[in-house]
Amino acid sequence: MNGRASTLDIKNRIIERDGWEQLYQQEMPRIYNFFRYRFQDDQMAEDLTAVTFEKAWRRRLSYKKDKAAFTTWLFTIAKNVAIDHLRQQKEQIEMGDYFSANDPSPEEILQQKEHLAKLKQLLDKLPEREQEIIALKYGAALNNREIARITTLSAANIGIILFRTVRKLRHQWETTNE
Repeated sequence: MNGRASTLDIKNRIIERDGWEQLYQQEMPRIYNFFRYRFQDDQMAEDLTAVTFEKAWRRRLSYKKDKAAFTTWLFTIAKNVAIDHLRQQKEQIEMGDYFSANDPSPEEILQQKEHLAKLKQLLDKLPEREQEIIALKYGAALNNREIARITTLSAANIGIILFRTVRKLRHQWETTNE
């Protein structure tokens, strides 16, 4: 939990409804952002976040603090929810419209849509593993150690994959602008 709660306290907080509410408030934005970044659709992110927390609530008594940190356990559930969703959705997922509430100009909206579409197109070309790691890093704001625990890769390997993937994405972004 990144120092947010002691490990000894986690199990009790998971079991008790009030403690669960606190954990939900702390972790929900990260889970939501993971799905939002992964699928580029606010409504889908909300739905999958709800499914994740529903499954975690139903399975809360099976959480074993000695096997994994709470966030690792929760993101493993989220990862599995994403995999289940992808299996159910054989067709490509259309990109949703979501923009800041700062009322950008029509030109800025168009440019942002073009950039998001271009980024989505580049991300869709990545292998599944790289897409997942990018979503965990930039969507869920997890560090390399947390991603490593979820993916069962080493933190060093995660760092190398991220470096190479971002470098590849930058190169592809620049070459499509020429």
